[in-house]
Amino acid sequence: MAYQVLARKWRPSNFTQLVGQEHVSQSLMHALQHDRLHHAYLFTGTRGVGKTTVARILAKAINCENLKDFNPCGECQVCRDFEQGRFMDLIEVDAASRTKVEDTRDLLDNAQYAPNQGRYKVYLIDEVHMLSGHSFNALLKTLEEPPPHVKFLLATTDPHKIPVTVLSRCLQFNLKRLLPEQIATQMQFILGQEQIAFEPAALKMLGRAADGSLRDGLSLLDQAIVYGSGSVTAEAVIGMLGTVAQQPIDDMLQALVAGDARVLLAKIADVAELTPDFADILQQMLRVLHRVALLQQTPDFVDHEFDKQLLESLAKALLPEDVQLYYQIGLIGQRDLPLAPDPRSGFEMVMLRMLTFRPQAAEPQTVAPVHATNAKPAVLAPASVAPLVESTRIEEPRPAPIAKPGNWTEIIAALNISGRTRELANNCVLDGIDDSGCRLLLDPSFQQVGTKAEDNLRAALQNYYGKSLKLVITQQAVQQMTPALEIQKAREDRQQAAVDSINADENVQALKDTFGARIMPGSIEPLN
Repeated sequence: MAYQVLARKWRPSNFTQLVGQEHVSQSLMHALQHDRLHHAYLFTGTRGVGKTTVARILAKAINCENLKDFNPCGECQVCRDFEQGRFMDLIEVDAASRTKVEDTRDLLDNAQYAPNQGRYKVYLIDEVHMLSGHSFNALLKTLEEPPPHVKFLLATTDPHKIPVTVLSRCLQFNLKRLLPEQIATQMQFILGQEQIAFEPAALKMLGRAADGSLRDGLSLLDQAIVYGSGSVTAEAVIGMLGTVAQQPIDDMLQALVAGDARVLLAKIADVAELTPDFADILQQMLRVLHRVALLQQTPDFVDHEFDKQLLESLAKALLPEDVQLYYQIGLIGQRDLPLAPDPRSGFEMVMLRMLTFRPQAAEPQTVAPVHATNAKPAVLAPASVAPLVESTRIEEPRPAPIAKPGNWTEIIAALNISGRTRELANNCVLDGIDDSGCRLLLDPSFQQVGTKAEDNLRAALQNYYGKSLKLVITQQAVQQMTPALEIQKAREDRQQAAVDSINADENVQALKDTFGARIMPGSIEPLN
């Protein structure tokens, strides 16, 4: 027997088998239960969500001789004729190929005659919006007052093109786009029945690529089975769909958080050598930003699809309003991407727009080492304040250091700070801590946004040491690496170690020597 594609082989034959359209199937089953069938139904929705399938199931159900739980039994003569395409009282028409008014009149000429096999003569008109205006006029009278033995089932992807006079005479059901999880779950069930090996990560990618259409998802699944030589693996699906690994996307997000346009553009250039789908990359970035926003609002949020450490670091380094801004810019950029001169330049402009519209830092201000909290402002003239503070900073002796040990990286970990406050702390080095206060040297390349982060850091230090401390932050270039640079260096070392490991692999060397293969930049990422 010839091979039958999965979308046709696993097409639902009753209401129970429908996926993601419970609001439609439940309404139709209740109508059958209480014998309250409308004479005309209109099923709308995007491609591949089950409009024609629902219409065929309903046509079979209203003619079935032995309904089981108000589902077609699949065993009576009517059901068997339906499944074999021999039921004479189902007149199925593709309106896209029969748009003329003469076709519609010929179709309705036989509506007055009683059905041959079943209780009802069913007219199923697919893509009904393609009918001409005269065809709709010819259909209108019969649609309004059909004979008692006639039912009309209409399906369309564009209900806005149907005249309101026709819409008002139909009972309309809008079929929803399916969620990626629903599509992946159905794929998992089908592959289990077909006894085909698969990886859950591969099904997740196919579910997202289906874009709400189960039929498109099953078509992609067919393609993935052939591409993977009988199995569905994540590696094969990535190659088939032309997606890129998650690591380059993570690197671009980290560069975006750091505000480093040079690194960001370099990462985009590396990814461009893989000839990727930049619209898909932007979608992946939006999914990460969505998870970051969820994690910021609900700290106990768990997502097994993305790296937990990455999500937590982004959630701490970004303000919630920045995440929302990036997400909105990405959404608008996704809409405008087809209008760009080329996909890469359009994607680069979206990334640069995120950097440009990020809230700008105020002018850097050096915090005075001594705060005269009890001083009366009216006593000193403005011109005398600066010399007094400067002389105090130079001549004041340093009190003894606080006994509590720990380097600055360990102190940051113990402070339990996040967001902009942690980013400020990570870009400082410790100059000293004593009974009078904490002195930090700030990396001049870091731009502060307001004083809220500084106030939060001061409060965290006071809570950590259990006493009132003054915080003095001075912008000054230092030789010691800041915690932010240490984190970045550790990440780069891990990436370089992964690249070195691949380059030193004997199998990789054999492929290079035998076939002239080369490793594409941006395709390697560390395992941990």
